[in-house]
Amino acid sequence: MKKNRRITRAFRLAVAAFALCGLAATVASATPSTQIWIPSTDIQPYKSFHLGFDTYIRANSNADGSRTAPVVVIGPTVGILPYPKIQAEVGFDVISAGGDLDKYPLYFHGKLGTPEDTLFKASPAIAVGGYNFGTKSGDVRNGELATTQNLVYGLVAKNLPVIGRLSAGYFTGNKKVLLDENGNSDEKGVLLSWDRTLTEISDKLWVAVDYQGTNSALGALSFGASWAFAKNVSVILGYDIYNEKRTGGENTVTMQLDINFP
Repeated sequence: MKKNRRITRAFRLAVAAFALCGLAATVASATPSTQIWIPSTDIQPYKSFHLGFDTYIRANSNADGSRTAPVVVIGPTVGILPYPKIQAEVGFDVISAGGDLDKYPLYFHGKLGTPEDTLFKASPAIAVGGYNFGTKSGDVRNGELATTQNLVYGLVAKNLPVIGRLSAGYFTGNKKVLLDENGNSDEKGVLLSWDRTLTEISDKLWVAVDYQGTNSALGALSFGASWAFAKNVSVILGYDIYNEKRTGGENTVTMQLDINFP
């Protein structure tokens, strides 16, 4: 049995504090239906409305003893296509990260895809989309503030007996904003995940591990579990390990509340 959270998930945030050549900056992001961290092939059903409310809290203090402020994100995602074989969703998030980028809190995302077994028998789910489309353009390499990460991606996913669902894909983004620890562009990488509903324990329990391959602030290995308190309400508790602490910052504990209407 697929969890409602998996099918209609409409939240994603990746936030990091990083220092490059003496410049301190905060990178925030908002995404479509996800696993713990990366996008998934799940898409919001037609006319359904999803509200996500999520927090990210640093697990440790920074090297200088300071502590980065928690991040809070809230936003809706809506299914917009009535066709069972071709689905789409659009949405936005408002993000507060306690930094200068809070002046530009709005981020947009969208996704188009097909479910499994649509193209042919045993065909994988396929999705293409974009996220972290912010409203403040600039070149972070020159010390400018910017929220236009502008990531686009493609994903395929397949449910396998006993094993669960495996997903793989690739993304690319704005080379002026997504930088590595040396201040060089690092805007491309792989997307990988495994997720499964643990029906042996309960149909309400879901677990996942995912990975985004970049040394920019978005690169992370994440894992977590979700419990569905009702058919339309679930909560995820997860942990994010950043690929490069000089861009991603200290690891984060995340709690994500998902509510679906109807």
